[in-house]
Amino acid sequence: ALTMGILIIAAALAWMFVPNALYFPALIASGLIGFIVVMIVAFRRRVQPGLVLLYAAIEGVFIGMISKVFENLYEGIVVQAVIGTFAAAAVTLAAYKFFNIRVTPKFRKVVIIATIAFAVALLINFVVSLFGVNLGLRDGAGAISMLAVVFSLIGATLAVLNLVLDFDYIEQGVAMGAPASESWRGAFGLTVTMVWLYIEILRLLSYIRR
Repeated sequence: ALTMGILIIAAALAWMFVPNALYFPALIASGLIGFIVVMIVAFRRRVQPGLVLLYAAIEGVFIGMISKVFENLYEGIVVQAVIGTFAAAAVTLAAYKFFNIRVTPKFRKVVIIATIAFAVALLINFVVSLFGVNLGLRDGAGAISMLAVVFSLIGATLAVLNLVLDFDYIEQGVAMGAPASESWRGAFGLTVTMVWLYIEILRLLSYIRR
């Protein structure tokens, strides 16, 4: 609640107070800094609450900026994406609890490998786009490619599966009596996944609206 609250407040403040001329600089800067903070937190043995809250604030700026861009193109899309994100998370949590989903080592391994592959594909797409090459994985405002739609569907599916991993990590941590500091790792993972899910749903809705 704390990390998501800070993220939402930062997003709202960025939405209201960042001038139009600074949209894209703020979007790019917050995205890059957020990625760096993610890497720092992910590879530290002990999670620092300050870094988790810093990530939430920075990612809030990123969410605020990208949401404003999409809202200017497709009025009302942000409310739809927010509702869709929390609805998907709630349904996933309900399915996890009521259907007693068990995260096996094989399931975890497959999801992690698929997630890494997805991230590598995004990185490659970003790098080649700097040289004017369009792989079609992410569409802009032009024609829609089915590859971009399928790629976002895969991303949303992977985000939901990562939510299951996050829920399992938190539940297992509580069951095994993990140190209270590990709750920050659980909160961090959940926040990262929710942001990812929101972005994919936002993109999918933009394709439908277009």
